[in-house]
Amino acid sequence: MNPSERMSRYEDVVQRLSAALRSAQLYTAKHPTVTEYTHALHAGLTDLHQLDPSIIIGFVGGELIAADRPLLRASAVRREFTGQMQAIDVNRIVFDRGVTVDEVLAFVQAIAAKLVALHTSGQRDESAATDVQVVALPHIRAGRIQVDGSAGQWGSGAVTVRKLYGNSVDTARTVWESAQKDGQPDVPIARETVEQLAGAADGAGGLMIGLTGMLDYDEYTFTHMINVAILTMAQARSLGIEGARLREIGLAALLHDIGKVRTPTDILQKPSALTPREFEVMKRHPIDGAAILRGTQEMPHLAAIVAFEHHLRRDGAGYPVGLSRPALNVATALCGIADVYDAMRSKRSYQEAFPTDRVLEVMRRNDGKQFDQDLVRRFISLMGVFPPATIVRLTTGEVAVVVENDGPEPDRPTVQVIIDRDGERIADPQRRVLWEEPRDEYGDGVSVVVALDPSQYSFDLISLLAPS
Repeated sequence: MNPSERMSRYEDVVQRLSAALRSAQLYTAKHPTVTEYTHALHAGLTDLHQLDPSIIIGFVGGELIAADRPLLRASAVRREFTGQMQAIDVNRIVFDRGVTVDEVLAFVQAIAAKLVALHTSGQRDESAATDVQVVALPHIRAGRIQVDGSAGQWGSGAVTVRKLYGNSVDTARTVWESAQKDGQPDVPIARETVEQLAGAADGAGGLMIGLTGMLDYDEYTFTHMINVAILTMAQARSLGIEGARLREIGLAALLHDIGKVRTPTDILQKPSALTPREFEVMKRHPIDGAAILRGTQEMPHLAAIVAFEHHLRRDGAGYPVGLSRPALNVATALCGIADVYDAMRSKRSYQEAFPTDRVLEVMRRNDGKQFDQDLVRRFISLMGVFPPATIVRLTTGEVAVVVENDGPEPDRPTVQVIIDRDGERIADPQRRVLWEEPRDEYGDGVSVVVALDPSQYSFDLISLLAPS
């Protein structure tokens, strides 16, 4: 079954769910109308369960999400339905395979009762916990279900952090293609991508940063969009920026290179270095990006600013040529740092990837010239000399994967030791906080010696990064 047919089935289930809930708010549980709509919903779920063992419907940021993707058939009724679910603290509904019609009826009645109470009082319950289940049945769960970074789950085990990153790259492609075809990026999909990335980082910040280092070089354009969004939001959070402002910055970072949809493909995908003439063509993408985003409905003004400015530098270098911005917008500054960092460490057909410690050293040498001095230092502190997902050798001879840079010493991060000092693979990797470990009489302790080439190892870095 192709993706559009699958999404059509999800659309059908959502429509049946909405109808069943409306009927249950008007009539008693035994009314024929309620019975009819409940059985119709159960039939739709049973049909869709042939494809997916767990059906997840989400309500995030005003958008209705199914199968990890926004449903595109927006309507006033759909928006009202989404708002009602969020008002009663339901951001996820999970239907597992094996659900019975009695469970569906119990679920519909419970949610309808919540909605009736909401309509009667006119106020939502603000006392709910961060993670609460409004309905908990053997095969149905509904409530405010957060991303579990340790297991990488969204309430049912169906969505892992690995899948979230992969899906985000896919949606970045969709956003890019919509800009190519329609002249405007798909705003709802872009917003939902940012929302999911921000939500995942709430519980697994180091893991999300680590994912940005596991590049798929065949998908550079789209992984770069996602990586820059993640790294920009991580920096913004370190400055205390949260909520809607954080998401707005993330959206701008995701779309910073959208002007490249107007760059000729033979230049954009050229397997060798660009000629001076070709580079002049490439340098138009900030202007094109700003124009595209200014003409996109419901697009924050900040996105056009970041697209236009992200290649400008404090010392007058960069482009568009002839412009100088001694004080760039903070979102631009954060995005520019993330953009350069991700581009430098990426392996391209015409250049080898820079090891991450060298990238940070290059950025440090430019400290205060091209980038804001304080922001570069903050970024280096956030990433560490050895960022999450870096494979390193310790002074003991052991090999480890960096998990977090959560201590005061950049060469003593939190790691997972995966190869012992004799060169043997450890069956049960050991998590160690190097900066907390005992020191000898000279004050020396175990530290990182050097970053290693990840291509020489075949570890599942995702599982090693996930909290134990």
